[in-house]
Amino acid sequence: VQCDRQLAADRPRDAAIGEMLNWVQGEIGERNLLCAGHRIVHGGSEFIEPVRLTPDIIDAIDRLTPLAPLHQPRSLAPVRAIAALQPDLPQVGCFDTAFHQTIDLLVRRFALPRQYEGQGLRRYGFHGLSYEYIAGRLSGISPTLAAKRTIVAHLGNGASLCALQQGKSIDTTMGFSALDGLVMGTRCGAIDPGVLLHFLLERGIAAEELQTMLYEKSGLLGVSGISGDMRTLEASNDPRAQEAMALFAFRAAR
Repeated sequence: VQCDRQLAADRPRDAAIGEMLNWVQGEIGERNLLCAGHRIVHGGSEFIEPVRLTPDIIDAIDRLTPLAPLHQPRSLAPVRAIAALQPDLPQVGCFDTAFHQTIDLLVRRFALPRQYEGQGLRRYGFHGLSYEYIAGRLSGISPTLAAKRTIVAHLGNGASLCALQQGKSIDTTMGFSALDGLVMGTRCGAIDPGVLLHFLLERGIAAEELQTMLYEKSGLLGVSGISGDMRTLEASNDPRAQEAMALFAFRAAR
């Protein structure tokens, strides 16, 4: 990937979006940009297919922010920036949670008091756009394999696994949030809730500090104390790097 221009980190996001739109228009020449598509992390129970991003829809998506407090604002920021810069350009949102709507209710449910499920506390799953693409590609390459049970891995700084049956999601390692499941670059993955209660009640760690630790200071970075990048750990002779990679592999295999 080539980069022909860099913007200072303190430049407003709208400036970067404006530069991107100008670059796209320069690339397509006299043709018109017809639509902008966006990956949106959380669609809740309501948004289970791509949708035109009208002001009312954007507000409805914004109300889901408590379900994904770190990811949702980042998903909506470019939507709002493009709406301000090119208000006549149609925009469409595609949701990472939508692909997992085929997961059975039994798999989605937490063993919490029933009223909380009606308030949105359930397993959603993420990386759905990636899994939907893989399921489609697999169907094109080998319909026989696609019709069977398949386990697919999405491995990056964020990582998860998805169980497919006939190209549909039947289970996934991420749940209510993108913290759940595998060890990730800087995220902890699945953890005993008692550990979180210990931090809050016994050590007096503030909720915001705990959130930062779980999302940004844990995972490969936290275990190794070196990096959240697997390539850096692979190149390191530090035993802590080997321990972090071993934990990642163990959790994925389990």
